Amino acid sequence: MMHFAAKTIVIVQGEFRVSTRPDEQLQTILGSCVAACIWDPEAAVGGMNHFLLAQSQSNSANPLQERDNRYGVHAMEMLINALLRLGARRDALRGKLFGGAKISAHLRDIGSSNADFARNFLRTESIPCLAESLGGTLARRVTFHPATGRARQLLIPGTQLDETPLRTPPPRPTPPTQVELF
Repeated sequence: MMHFAAKTIVIVQGEFRVSTRPDEQLQTILGSCVAACIWDPEAAVGGMNHFLLAQSQSNSANPLQERDNRYGVHAMEMLINALLRLGARRDALRGKLFGGAKISAHLRDIGSSNADFARNFLRTESIPCLAESLGGTLARRVTFHPATGRARQLLIPGTQLDETPLRTPPPRPTPPTQVELF
């Protein structure tokens, strides 16, 4: 039976949301960020997160920074714990992963490290990844129905990686070699 979502909840960087409602859908837009869509098909509960980086780049001893939802480990733990509180069973969880695009030819490939982190996390936690759309050079809009696990993605045209080399200034005109006197 096909359910149509009456309510769309937008998830932005550092957020997550869980739901049991068949009339809700979760949506996000991703570039180099990754969204994990995790659900328990038996309990009809699921959720989505949206993380910016796999882990903190800081060497800070500040434990609050390490528990920031913008970082993969914390975002994944928060999502899974929220699912378990709503009645999901850990051994029934399933996942789908999206995002991790390379958004600039001139910067470090953050998207690739985010994608690797997400794959490894699911593998380590024994959560089967049933589908993924990771990497590439296009941003994507992802819509996820948490009660059913159904997901849809739309690649966003015009967002592909600009691989043109850095611009160099035009050459200076060479000074004339002849001198003209009046």
